[in-house]
Amino acid sequence: MENKRVAARTRVFKTGYIVFSDKVPKLECTVRNVSDTGASIQVSTTIGIPSSFDVIIDGARRHRLSVWRTDTKIGIAFQ
Repeated sequence: MENKRVAARTRVFKTGYIVFSDKVPKLECTVRNVSDTGASIQVSTTIGIPSSFDVIIDGARRHRLSVWRTDTKIGIAFQ
């Protein structure tokens, strides 16, 4: 598989949250690695998660775009 990353990622193991809207409970996720341009998050399943959503990492809420996904992981780009 070709590595298309612009910035090198650092491995981490942090708790994060996916936010669909303020009216729906947050979905807990695990941040597996992070860089200046994106991150990899792990969830129990990616079914039902849209391609664009907000993520809370280290208390900061930012809009993210899903770049790739497997059954349990999502690669996100920071916007």
